[in-house]
Amino acid sequence: MRKVRKHLKKWFAPNFSGEITPDEIFLDASNLPGFDVDQFEGRLEKPISQKAINFVFLAFVLLGLAFSYRLWFLQVTEGKVYLERGESNRLRYNHIFSNRGVIYDRQNKELAFNVFLSEESDFAKRQYTSSLGLSHVLGYVKYPTKDRAGFYWETSYVGKSGVEGFYSDILTGENGLEIVETDALDNIQTQNIVRPPKEGENLYLALDSSLQSQFWKIIADAAIQFNYEGGAGAMIDVETGEILSLVSFPEYNSEILSDGKDAQKIEEYQKDPRKPFLNRVVSGLYSPGSIVKPFLAAAALNEGLIDPSKKILSTGSLSVPNPYFPGQFSIFNDWKAHGWVNMFDALAVSSNVYFYQIGGGFEDQKGLGITKIESYLRNFGFGEMTGIDLPGEVGGVIPNPEWKRKKFQGDDWRLGDTYNTSIGQYGFQVTPIQVLKSVAVLANGGRLLEPTLLNGGKSQEPKLVNINPEALRVAREGMREAVKRGTARGLSVPYLEVAAKTGTAEIGKSLVNSWVVGFFPFEKPRYAFVVVMERGPRANTIGGVYVMRQLLDWMSTNTPEYFK
Repeated sequence: MRKVRKHLKKWFAPNFSGEITPDEIFLDASNLPGFDVDQFEGRLEKPISQKAINFVFLAFVLLGLAFSYRLWFLQVTEGKVYLERGESNRLRYNHIFSNRGVIYDRQNKELAFNVFLSEESDFAKRQYTSSLGLSHVLGYVKYPTKDRAGFYWETSYVGKSGVEGFYSDILTGENGLEIVETDALDNIQTQNIVRPPKEGENLYLALDSSLQSQFWKIIADAAIQFNYEGGAGAMIDVETGEILSLVSFPEYNSEILSDGKDAQKIEEYQKDPRKPFLNRVVSGLYSPGSIVKPFLAAAALNEGLIDPSKKILSTGSLSVPNPYFPGQFSIFNDWKAHGWVNMFDALAVSSNVYFYQIGGGFEDQKGLGITKIESYLRNFGFGEMTGIDLPGEVGGVIPNPEWKRKKFQGDDWRLGDTYNTSIGQYGFQVTPIQVLKSVAVLANGGRLLEPTLLNGGKSQEPKLVNINPEALRVAREGMREAVKRGTARGLSVPYLEVAAKTGTAEIGKSLVNSWVVGFFPFEKPRYAFVVVMERGPRANTIGGVYVMRQLLDWMSTNTPEYFK
């Protein structure tokens, strides 16, 4: 204890001097006085080194320089950008939706136009005429669309079908822009239009809406009454290519599809086995049957294979020796025994035997053969896109050896295939608009026009079909005979001379497509037409001719100007 007191006295002595002995070091290490080291007792204070002070000073200088640079960057270098961003926080940009162009028919009747259904709507809704039969031509639109936050992500009308789709770029205008200034509570202070909207262009169609609706009603009634799945029809000006009427049954309601709210009705459309969304005129593929015969006749005459006055015997069928089985024959039937017929007779009564022979040949009668048949038919427009100004057009099929090899796993082309192709059967597939374009070539003397729905037609240089005008004249005359005394007698009317050709294309054993094509007036053709009634009972004798006769009767009273 004496040593401890002596040590403490020395420790706290104000003027201590001398050496520290080893025992004193050990005493300090044991912290005998009981200093509270957590409170810094018993620790010696020591001044901060100059090096540390310099380091801290340098750190503050660098930090100040960094802040100064950032301040310069925000206020001077990027000052304008952030000023504009700040302004935008109190400015709102609104779209001013432009009106879509109005669609008119050839009499300037509004077919598709714009209406505002409520004061809160930002844009006009599309409304369509109440006239029937126009949906596939006009189509429908999709409206500007908001996201969940209420902002428009689709800012324009989008044409989805028909001329609304095909000519959407013309019909769609250019939206305007409005700047709205608001305060902190989002109250509007000022509104300024910085870019006015530009309305879409109007569209004038060659379509006669009254003719269109009547045509559609006749086809619809016939389909329902005589058990056809559907039907289609069209009429064209053979001088300009203008489409006066283009109908497809059944159809949909354009406003229901544009609005998109009637889910039940839209589902009904989707589940309808009659395919109401299908525009049968441009997208429906059908076997043409006997309506190809006038074109085969013109081709055979152009090739010099037969004189139109030469007669061929039809006993009701054609028997061809089977090259693989001697003594056996392949039988190709006519629809009846016609006796001796020349080309005019054959077209009038639609003799299959006659066209088997000029198509594929028989005994001493040479035939065109499948290569020339295909070439001529394509020149007339069969199996090719017409270029009509509607979306969804399809091509078609003219059977040939290459097609058969692909379709039937390398099977060879046979004479019987040529025979069947010659009467529009086998794998032959065409659209009504192709057929209409081809009939117009017969009617106008060989000019291949591109069909159009525009009033005034298109600026086009018609392609000339390389065929003898006399061959076309004989084909036209044969079609006139079909009306006077043949299969198209139902179109023999007192007020107009019509030329026509019928066709019945078989679908399996129980169904048929019933066709009629033609033109009028006969002496100076101006309009061509096509009708196809789809998938009706085989035993049914009412079809295309019945529909066209009713339309002509209606036109004679309501639109007689087309008969002049």
